[in-house]
Amino acid sequence: MKLPSYGGQALIEGVLMRGQKYLAAAFREPNGTIKVVTEPLLGIYSSKLTKIPFLRGLVILWDAIGLGTKYITLSANVQSGEDEKIEGPTMVLTILFSFALAIGLFFLLPTGIAALLQKTANISGFLTNLIEGLIRLILVILYIWLVGKSKDIKRVFRFHGAEHKTINAFEAGATLTPQEVSKYSLHHPRCGTGFILILVIFSVILFSLIGPIPNLFLRLASRIVLLPLLVMVAYEYMRFSANHISSPLLKYLSYPGMLLQRLTAFEPSEDILEVSIAAFNKMYEIERNEASKP
Repeated sequence: MKLPSYGGQALIEGVLMRGQKYLAAAFREPNGTIKVVTEPLLGIYSSKLTKIPFLRGLVILWDAIGLGTKYITLSANVQSGEDEKIEGPTMVLTILFSFALAIGLFFLLPTGIAALLQKTANISGFLTNLIEGLIRLILVILYIWLVGKSKDIKRVFRFHGAEHKTINAFEAGATLTPQEVSKYSLHHPRCGTGFILILVIFSVILFSLIGPIPNLFLRLASRIVLLPLLVMVAYEYMRFSANHISSPLLKYLSYPGMLLQRLTAFEPSEDILEVSIAAFNKMYEIERNEASKP
């Protein structure tokens, strides 16, 4: 029997676990207790769009980022005692700004640098695209590495590791206790870090196939226009490879993504694992109760 594909996200002193129809988020409050909140997955998650190959990658990613933004804010509020909310137009603007910043830094900047190198060094269009991809990959890895130097982000990355260990333990049929879950891998084939690497690699392939675009404005525009296509293809590839990870070839191809996760998933302590397990158990309990209803 195939298990459902559960996923999650690290929060500030917490973990979000996403099921098929519900999510649960657990936070370690300043007084030491664990607070758990739940929410049904409605809207996009309950629509037929999530069943359409390629298109589902876009809609799920957008909604997942929206939920992630919402619960990161909530987790920060739990620690500060404030009650500021990001929702509606404010959330949309926040996400769009984050997207614009990421596109500018990781897609447009490498394109501009490579175009400058092509002009000054008189290199071929194919080699220019390869250099662009290499610059993009270096920027992504450098950004993740630098962010991970922050003490606060390091702790978030420990919760990320706890999320991976919990899901790995569940998928292995293990008892979800901190002592047992701690034995499992920090890395998971459905991780967002691996998705970023897949996206970068696919961008090198796609832009190399397109060939040189002499006009810089059109070249920059092509990176933006083709980004949704890259996201859809990268999502389907990650989904397929994660579901067939037992294949020696796919396991080998997934290794770079697993390796990159060493920068974003750190070893958690038992108290952090308790939070992750609490989130997963609550989500799983609600999902089972819902499935058992006539």
